[in-house]
Amino acid sequence: MGLTLALNTARASLLATSSQIAVSARNVAGANDPGYARKIATLVAGSTGGATVTITRAGDPALYARTLAASADAARSDALLTGLTKLAQTVGDTDDATAPAARLSAFHAALQSVANQPDNTQLARDAVEAAKALAGSLNQAADTVHGVRAEADAGIADSVARINDLLGRFDAANRAVVKLTALGGDATDALDDRDRILTALSQEIGVTAVNRAGGDVALYTDGGVTLFERGPRTVAFSPTSTFAAGTVGGTVTIDGVPVTGAASPMPLSSGRIAGLASLRDGAARTYEAQLDALAGGLIGAFAESDTVAPDDGRLAGLFTAGGGAALPAATSAGRTGLAASIAINAAVDPARGGSVALLRSGGMNGSDYADPQAGGDAAYAGRLQDLLKALSAPQPVNPALGLGTASSLPDLAAASAGWLEAQRKDASTDASYQKTLLSRANEALSNTAGVNGDDETALALQLERSYSASAKLITVVNDLLKTLLDVVR
Repeated sequence: MGLTLALNTARASLLATSSQIAVSARNVAGANDPGYARKIATLVAGSTGGATVTITRAGDPALYARTLAASADAARSDALLTGLTKLAQTVGDTDDATAPAARLSAFHAALQSVANQPDNTQLARDAVEAAKALAGSLNQAADTVHGVRAEADAGIADSVARINDLLGRFDAANRAVVKLTALGGDATDALDDRDRILTALSQEIGVTAVNRAGGDVALYTDGGVTLFERGPRTVAFSPTSTFAAGTVGGTVTIDGVPVTGAASPMPLSSGRIAGLASLRDGAARTYEAQLDALAGGLIGAFAESDTVAPDDGRLAGLFTAGGGAALPAATSAGRTGLAASIAINAAVDPARGGSVALLRSGGMNGSDYADPQAGGDAAYAGRLQDLLKALSAPQPVNPALGLGTASSLPDLAAASAGWLEAQRKDASTDASYQKTLLSRANEALSNTAGVNGDDETALALQLERSYSASAKLITVVNDLLKTLLDVVR
């Protein structure tokens, strides 16, 4: 009876150790996989004196949740910084000779030169060319903003498609975990797969995971909208084909509930989608509104007045909105699209048959709009001096633009460039912080749930010795039983 008990104990130990060695081998194989959590094989004593092996995962739920949040915040910051960098590198530096602020400074200098020598035709031509370059830089800046917004919109569409794909995969992984948990099987690999999908999902959208009975998990956005519960919810988005001034991009919805845009009751605050939406509908639109304000200020400052009764009202002078004579109407939201459409008046553009002399005398809209004091005096500089004063005079500014309530046009251009650079710098600082935080969170999680190759090798050697001891015990029992049977015979 004693030998039989010893044999059964040795066999049970051999089987248990074999299972532990297999788990250790899995750990070694997954040591370089960042989504792999270390498996722990625990011996559980049975009611009959034997032992079974229970496999669990190492981990820290609170730390993993913090890692998901850090991943979503880092993705948001990176998406916003990428877009702002494109804007800043293209049109946001006052030292860049092609930037609107630099073009405005060059135009101001050229206008000052012709005001000092109004009879110099070449200086007048240079001033007109500087004005044309200024209008062109505003057009290019507006096109850049539209391009950045279009890229952000396309990025949102890609992100939504990826979210729906990940939710489908998450559903399959979650069902596998629930099934294995109900059957009492080893669900650790299925849990790893589910966590990998959840980590990828957190980069696209801020997500909170709530554990439920039976190994089930429900997912909610960081705004509180249900994303997954017993099944994936539909995430929808209609991309915008073309962006122009004032275009409002589409919203992302989850089961019909908007999670982006001003009308969202529970907006997203993290994830790639949140960063792209903030860029498309926030910073980029504000910057374009600043450019529109600058363009509108130029058109208004250089407008011509009717000097002959009856007064037909002011009309566009050197700068026009799309070539038309009418001044753009002001609204409570500002005048949109001016940066994209501003152009110099054909009447003063030599390339289109215009006369640069009209810069000095006025009359781009006909003789009624000419300066009556100019006459045929080629040395008259009164109108040019008035234009310089208008260019430097304070103009009201929409407070919503973040540039104060009044500013001269040169100061407005410089302030706009400074505002954009400040936005980029803040985004860069935040992105750097979020990346560092994510790195630290991943490192802490790896220390808790990851595999240490040295420790796992030492454990494998220990298990091999235990396996050898059990095997040796079986050999000894076998020899004793053989001896006993020989004696009986």
